[in-house]
Order: sequence, then C-alpha cells, then structure tokens
Amino acid sequence: MKRSGFLDKIDKQIEFNQDKNIFLENLEIFKFAKETVDVISKIDKLKPNTKFSLIDYTTDKAIEEFHRVNQYYSFDIEARSKLKNIYTDLIDDIQLNKHSIEDISNRHYEKLRNWIKESNSFAEKIYKNADEKVTPVACFEYTPELQISILKIDINTSINPFLDIGCGANGRLVNYLKDRGIDAHGIDRNVIPHSSFETADWLEYKYGKDRWGTIVSNLGFSNHFNHHNLREDGNYIEYGKTYMNILQSLKIGGSFHYAPDLPFIEEFLDYNCFTIAKYDVDKNDFKATVVKRIK
Repeated sequence: MKRSGFLDKIDKQIEFNQDKNIFLENLEIFKFAKETVDVISKIDKLKPNTKFSLIDYTTDKAIEEFHRVNQYYSFDIEARSKLKNIYTDLIDDIQLNKHSIEDISNRHYEKLRNWIKESNSFAEKIYKNADEKVTPVACFEYTPELQISILKIDINTSINPFLDIGCGANGRLVNYLKDRGIDAHGIDRNVIPHSSFETADWLEYKYGKDRWGTIVSNLGFSNHFNHHNLREDGNYIEYGKTYMNILQSLKIGGSFHYAPDLPFIEEFLDYNCFTIAKYDVDKNDFKATVVKRIK
C-alpha cells in the first residue's frame, strides 16, 4: 500500500472518533475504525523513513483536531515531542502484535488522555463531567472589513510592514491588504506557509526589534492571553513576555491593534514610550485597543 493510503486511513480514523470526550472513564468509546484495523497488518512493511513521516503526519493531524475542538488548547515543543512518542509507541505495539487490537486501543487513548491532562490541565475540569460528545469551542475567521472596523485600522495611513497574529488558515485579512498594495504578512498555527504566511505559535515566533509598522490580532492573541490570565494553571507569564516582545517589535510610530483589550497589563505600560487608545466594540463588554509606540 502506498504511503498516501496510510494518510487517508489516519484522516478517517480521526474523523471516526471526532468530538468524543476523552475524559470519560469509559475509553471503550474510542475504537479503531474498520479501515484502520484492515491496514494494521501492513504497518510492519513500512520503511523507517516512511514510518517517521507517518508519525509526524499523525502528530500534526491530532493537534489540529484538538485545536478544532478547543481553540484554547496550547501545545509547546515538549508537548509535541511527547505526542510523537505516543504515536511511535502505538505503531511499535501494532508491529509487535503481542496484544489485541482492543488492548492496544485502550492503552493508546489512555496515554492521550494523560498527555492532555499534563499539557492542558484545565481541560479535565471542563470535560470530566461533560457528555460523551463535546461541543467544539467556536473559532471563526472574520471578514477583512469587519476586522478593520473593530480594530480601527486605517489602511491608508498604517505603517508597513503589516503583521496579522493568528491570521487564520485562509489569511483573509492579509490577502485583502496585499490586494491593495500593502506589505502584509500573517502567522497562524494552521496556515499553509508560503511567501506571506508562516506556520507558527505566537508564543514562539521571533517578532524581532523595530521590525513591524502595524500589528493586529482580532479575538486571537489577547483573547487567549485573557483566558490564561484567568486560569490557575494559565501560561500568563509567557503571554506577558510575548506581549512586550510584540510592542518592542514595532517601529517608532507603529501600532498594535487588538481585541479584546488587556487592562491588567496595559496599566503597567511605560507611557513615555507608548500611547493607548480604546474603542467600544458594539454592545460587547470588552473594548478594542490600539497601542502606539512613540519612543
């Protein structure tokens, strides 16, 4: 069977268990699909390079699925490495053929559950007593016009280059700006990388110094920052460091436009270096913020 056949089975396997609650005590709801069982006998014929590529692909697809279920899941380099080890163990167990498919399945999904508990401990509190099927936390890619309106962006006077943090898989705002002659770029964990887009985690991205003229993030970076700030186990320290890195990456005269606002950190900014303007967002209980670097 060609490698593409294995990838197809991975996609179908993830779809087979879609939205099932991994925090339920009964992990028997998680099973290998019939197509997966059919292909198991051929896994031992994989070449080493193909096996590693298969593990990488499965890891990426699994993280993509977890993000689809809950956009607030966060997986750093260490978490990704541990997930790769889980899928390596899965293939090894299948190749050794010492246990039944049911036992392999139960052990695998128990490892996945423990991995989620370790990397995103807040999730157990949310889903432990939830239904067998979970409802994904919505994450939308808004129209460019709406984002421009909410974030108070003047495309005629904004300084280049332009960076959209959490631009979405389709990078709609970036493409809209590029079509109008603006030097625009976007980063997102799900975007397909090419000349104007980079697949990156916003906590790990290298923003640089005095690099960007305009940076925006609509219901993205600051939304997650707020989320982590309210959690007992939140990664608010790294978010705070990244927030300051973003501001330092602005050129003098450049600005960071984001919603929702972040009053708990904005009050500590050096007003000799930055100005802050806030704007109402319809009837919402949050505001949009524009931080401008003046020094």
